[in-house]
Amino acid sequence: MREMKISALYSFPALLLAAATAMAGTVHSTNPSNGLSNWQSADTPFSLQLLQLMPDNVRAVYSNKGFPHALVEEMAGYCIFGSVIRNLANEPISYDVADWRAITADGVRHPLRTKTEWLKIWQSQGVDFGWSILPAAQTLEVGDWGQGFSTVKLPHGTRFDLDYSWRQHGKTFHAVLEGLQCAPEELPVPPRKP
Repeated sequence: MREMKISALYSFPALLLAAATAMAGTVHSTNPSNGLSNWQSADTPFSLQLLQLMPDNVRAVYSNKGFPHALVEEMAGYCIFGSVIRNLANEPISYDVADWRAITADGVRHPLRTKTEWLKIWQSQGVDFGWSILPAAQTLEVGDWGQGFSTVKLPHGTRFDLDYSWRQHGKTFHAVLEGLQCAPEELPVPPRKP
């Protein structure tokens, strides 16, 4: 397990006074049956787990729900993860996906597209559907959990760290999941056994 990076709060002086940084780690594992990865926070009261989703899986989900082909392809072009969140604290925790950033190797901080943003796009194209994306913002009571897709506009295969935050007892906490990677366009074909 690698140690989690401290967020670059120094570039946000206003947040520095009210923010704290969670010291934890990133646990990475790979599914041996398909080679897809998942990452989970360790030792934080707001647990976040991200699981790679292949573009074809994304296509299948949205095609099955009657999305127009162009919109299905737009979704499949995003880096999408299945996300599981849990409140492991003994008090309510709030989060807002609009505050989360994917940080690529060049230091660019990419915003995640929120459920609220997706719903506007979908509704403008006549699609009345919304359960698949992680709620944009909510408060989790003690023991609550949730799930849904998290999306960021990055090419398939891109590596990045995710700076995410939550609020607990009036303070904002930041943590970083390290070494994430968008799923490839296609899984590699395993070599044939002689």
